[in-house]
Amino acid sequence: MTMRTIDRMKAGFRSFKAAYYDQRPERVAHLVESGQEPEVLLIACSDSRADPAILMNAEPGDMFIVRNVANLIPPYQPDDQYHGTSAALEYGVRDLKVRDVVILGHSGCGGIQALVQGAIGGVTAPDREFIGPWMEIASCCSGHGPDVDAVSRQSVRNSLTNLLTFPFVKSGVESGYLQIHGWWFDMKEGALWRYVEENDRFEKVEG
Repeated sequence: MTMRTIDRMKAGFRSFKAAYYDQRPERVAHLVESGQEPEVLLIACSDSRADPAILMNAEPGDMFIVRNVANLIPPYQPDDQYHGTSAALEYGVRDLKVRDVVILGHSGCGGIQALVQGAIGGVTAPDREFIGPWMEIASCCSGHGPDVDAVSRQSVRNSLTNLLTFPFVKSGVESGYLQIHGWWFDMKEGALWRYVEENDRFEKVEG
């Protein structure tokens, strides 16, 4: 009988506990006593196939991670609405004082696919209350045709632009303290690409 995913997760926690709490107690003690001091804030998609901690072989404490549908950054909009991604961005930059902010997109993104289908075929989902308004953040990218991955990469560039509408991000970049990065993961090829502003294109990260 195949083990259910929820049961594998419980077994996985036991493996994690053995690897860190039993074998590296000093590392755990440091994280508990000193608090988190990540250098990187990473905004990734909620897609279950593209877990940033696994992709980057990161350890606890390495990255402050924000995940949402299609790894979007909304523009700066201070009001009394709910802004989970913006709140995490503010906390990471202003309080944790991260040195790098990374937007990590990926191929085959379902959120971007929904955006493309809606833009081209007029597909709507009247029974969905939240995903439509959320994907409007990237609506300016839908004009890049039916190629979901091309729109996904353009969306990363758009989110980089939106990042700079936040005053605390812009001032950090201008001072040289903070750097922002646009990355894109090709799941089929197992390749990582980075956006190079000088060339206005994505270039493969050799590894």
